[in-house]
Amino acid sequence: METNTPPKSGTSFLKTCFNGVNALSGVGILSIPFALSQGGWLSLTIFITISAICFYTGILLQRCIDSSSLVKTYPDIGELAFGRKGKIVVATFMYLELYLVAIDFLILEGDNLEKLFPDASFHVAGGRLRIAGKQGFVLLFALLVLPTTWFRSLDLLAYVSLGGVLASAILIASVLWVGAVDGGVGFHENGVAVRWGGVPTAMSLYAFCFSGHAVFPMIYTGMRNRRMFPTVLLICFIICTLAYGVMGVIGYLMYGGSLRSQVTLNLPARKLSSSVAIYTTLINPFTKFALLVTPIAEAIEGVLGLGATGAGKPAQYRAAAVSVSVRTALVVSTTVVALAVPFFAYVVALTGSFLSATATMLLPCACYLRISSKISRKLGMLEIVACVGIIILGLGVIVIGTYSSLKQIVQSF
Repeated sequence: METNTPPKSGTSFLKTCFNGVNALSGVGILSIPFALSQGGWLSLTIFITISAICFYTGILLQRCIDSSSLVKTYPDIGELAFGRKGKIVVATFMYLELYLVAIDFLILEGDNLEKLFPDASFHVAGGRLRIAGKQGFVLLFALLVLPTTWFRSLDLLAYVSLGGVLASAILIASVLWVGAVDGGVGFHENGVAVRWGGVPTAMSLYAFCFSGHAVFPMIYTGMRNRRMFPTVLLICFIICTLAYGVMGVIGYLMYGGSLRSQVTLNLPARKLSSSVAIYTTLINPFTKFALLVTPIAEAIEGVLGLGATGAGKPAQYRAAAVSVSVRTALVVSTTVVALAVPFFAYVVALTGSFLSATATMLLPCACYLRISSKISRKLGMLEIVACVGIIILGLGVIVIGTYSSLKQIVQSF
């Protein structure tokens, strides 16, 4: 097996951990209590199983990248495995997933800001045009997050990611405080053992929680010491699985079957801890949006030929201007879609079932098996059975979850 030589410069171990945790601990932390309420307590076994599977498939992506020095991105893995068609398929699923998650962030911001300021509205064009509160907040967030998407360095993004990691910790602590002390809510809901009708939704949301695979290659190839990637990935998955699990359990114990798509929407109004939780929720997408948009932007910039080095300063300035324009266009387009389809839970579930399950379960195993056969890498029977089993499970999540999510979205109109 040909191993890519670790770069002498790159992101440090600690900063890579920040980027990894930030990539995994996304908006799923808000929907995990709702997912648990949909599937019941026994669905936690599905949650833990999906976490373990996604960690394993993350390692498979690393092995695929190490198979050739020409492989740098997820679409490159698809091309090495299945040729140009494989690259197109992988790129389509990967970039659609990142694009939809970015849309989820915008919807989330609108929902939570509207809860904080229910009577707000915006007047523009000298008062002639009135924009409702939720739509206005989506537009406001898009304007604020736009400059962070212009960063092209993972080293710089790591500082933004640190804010996201801290925000997730504060969010969990604030919700716990509401239940234990400040909100008069307590942890008195018993819940149910299992709700079979809600298992597809729960499964899709769980898959969404661990959908960082689209950015794993970017994080791995940007590391200073790539040999530490398995350790980084293990640390990130342990932290995020514990964080998601704690949030899911306390949210379900607090609100049971009455949980809404985002646990922050259940919190009592005008309580300090509730306000802290909601404000922290607003910070979280702000720290993650750029990490999601960057791979899409880099792919577009690659097609436009902006990756070349050694050009003169005028050409570099033009390239920088085009890069800013590409990233700005991505923010504008995600904002338009977020305003048109405002159903947070169902969009998240659709992303998790159709796109995330494909990118995190199906494609890593299929590509790994294909690449291994191409380079005559000998695989053990257990490894083959594991990969085939994950592919079958992934297909089940995709078919059942996608049907359930689309049905709920259609019924919501």
